[in-house]
Amino acid sequence: MKTLGEFIVEKQADFPHATGELTALLSAIKLGAKIIHRDINKAGLLDILGANGIENVQGEQQMKLDLYANEKLKSALKARGIVAGIASEEEDEFVIFEGFEDGRYVVLMDPLDGSSNIDVNVSVGTIFSIYHRVTPVGTPITEEDFMQPGRQQVAAGYVVYGSSTMLVYTTGNGVNAFTYDPSLGVFCLNQERLTYPSTGKMYSINEGYYVHFPAGVKKYLKFCQAEDEATHRPYTSRYIGSLVADFHRNLLKGGIYLYPQTASHPKGKLRLLYECNPMAFLAEQAGGKASDGVNRILDLKPQTIHERCPFYVGNQYMVEDVERFISENQ
Repeated sequence: MKTLGEFIVEKQADFPHATGELTALLSAIKLGAKIIHRDINKAGLLDILGANGIENVQGEQQMKLDLYANEKLKSALKARGIVAGIASEEEDEFVIFEGFEDGRYVVLMDPLDGSSNIDVNVSVGTIFSIYHRVTPVGTPITEEDFMQPGRQQVAAGYVVYGSSTMLVYTTGNGVNAFTYDPSLGVFCLNQERLTYPSTGKMYSINEGYYVHFPAGVKKYLKFCQAEDEATHRPYTSRYIGSLVADFHRNLLKGGIYLYPQTASHPKGKLRLLYECNPMAFLAEQAGGKASDGVNRILDLKPQTIHERCPFYVGNQYMVEDVERFISENQ
């Protein structure tokens, strides 16, 4: 049984950013995930359920657990002394770690994706994305360090807190999955070089907003529901409402996740930096594809740290199908 710590050290030489600092950074995320796992499993016993009455910078109601997870991850990353700063879905602006100007990395994160599902005991997750800073080491970081296209990511991953807690990450050399053993307090290797199945049979989308979707997406959904043995249709509809959980299921079983734009959200609702980029990096490393309907997600140049974009991710041919429908119905 190989632990996450052992695996990271063993694989350091397999990727171009092999440094002890990156290993320590991933270990900090691992520690934060263990703390969040512990307290999510006691959520009904602690006063961390429900909303806290505060809206984030996007105008969305923050849950108590959102802020709790944000603080735990931020503290774990700062304690290592190798991260110059972070940007988080729960922070209005990027955060500079004072005194750590020599840090070579910045981290972007969604501390608790799908947190509204906590109250009903449904899977949630943590998403993270790691970049080399672009400003000179030794100086304070700036917004420029976070405004990098997704293809510049050094590492990315997520933790899904479900029937078991799993950490899935990539450093650009395949996707690896680890399951948390709470009796030992360690993440153990579950699957190395995880890839999408050759065929996908599921689509994940909130069909309650069907009337608001673009014409191309509506026609793609009808395509998904039409019977055709040659293409394994009709597909099965599966939607949890937590990006991490939906993505994880489709990665294991084969499928596509869709979050289109609507009239009220013309750029979609998912955040490019905290959600789309890290998931796109993982998807491509697993043999899949991620798109905004027209462009490769990892090629998009962000303009703001809280930028949103439409998101289609999963088996490559399924994403290409939805791109075709969107192109034909502009």
